[in-house]
Amino acid sequence: MKKSYKDLSYKELEAERDKLRKELVNMRLQKVLGHLDNPMALRTTRRDIARLNTRIHAIDIGIAKASK
Repeated sequence: MKKSYKDLSYKELEAERDKLRKELVNMRLQKVLGHLDNPMALRTTRRDIARLNTRIHAIDIGIAKASK
């Protein structure tokens, strides 16, 4: 299920993106070591990061407004 990031502020969006990036690096390391339980988590994490980047960029260029 997709997560909705429309109700987060700009700072919260950036913090969530940073957290997901760290998770993705950790999952890649686990994949290499052979300890990754759910390989589909890599794809969903990448897509969540892309959703966050899209939302952040839309706020930056003025298309969307950040929640307060």
